[in-house]
Amino acid sequence: MSVGAEILRLGLRLAKKWHIRERVSLATARRRLKRIETLVPRPPAGTQTTAIDAGGVNAVRVAVRQARSDRCVLYFHGGAYALGTAKLVRDFTWRIGAAARANVLYFDYRLAPEHPFPAALEDAVAAYRWLASRFDPRRIAFMGDSAGGGLALATLYKLRDEGLALPAATVAVSPWTDLALTGPSLQANAAADPMLDVANLPALANGYLAGADPRNHYASPLYGDASGLPPTLIHVGSDEILRDDAIRMAEKLKAAGCDVDIEVWPRMPHAWHLYARIIPEGRRALARIGAFLQQRL
Repeated sequence: MSVGAEILRLGLRLAKKWHIRERVSLATARRRLKRIETLVPRPPAGTQTTAIDAGGVNAVRVAVRQARSDRCVLYFHGGAYALGTAKLVRDFTWRIGAAARANVLYFDYRLAPEHPFPAALEDAVAAYRWLASRFDPRRIAFMGDSAGGGLALATLYKLRDEGLALPAATVAVSPWTDLALTGPSLQANAAADPMLDVANLPALANGYLAGADPRNHYASPLYGDASGLPPTLIHVGSDEILRDDAIRMAEKLKAAGCDVDIEVWPRMPHAWHLYARIIPEGRRALARIGAFLQQRL
């Protein structure tokens, strides 16, 4: 690990301990993240950022100079289905575009608990329908982190089940695929994970599900039939509590005959790609994703 990654792990661990002591409400977490938005660096000069109505869903198109006009990555943000804004990830979405040499479409799916399952899934399908009317699906890829990774996979199920053309590829970063919370790593990595607190997951899962079956494959893609899904790359850190959500999802895809590659990165924190500005491992992981997507778009 780089020195930067070691420092990041330490900082995340300290923040985790502080949050465990304070137990802030969701409303407070949202307010604090709103203040952080102003600190997130803007994309480099020449990047075009355009607010869009994507089939009734608020979205932002990000186009870096090196992006090919016929390619697009639909980005599913993380945040446990309860958090997330375009501004919080504006230093990341342009990096996806640069790595893949593609446009990036970020979309704001409705958040739980105000808008529980299947609201996020409905918005994802609507955004994809809008995008597929403007790009050849063979030139579209999905990418999601954390809950967004799970949502991206669930959206593939829904599109396939409705008979729609699927995108060319999917990337899932530290995906949350099992809202029934049965992964052994939830307990095995509870102390090792420097960022996520396993004690928070039941409330977050319940807030999204609102009484729905946690094994519904549109909420927890681990429980679905993965046949026919496009080539998929999965990244996860070895110390994550969600490690087994990723590994078991890869096994599910492989058993269904899908083209899947999973990379377990030693000691990387949850969705470390988001810290590409400060750690070389994040930049290397994005380069790997870029190569994967360029080969398939």
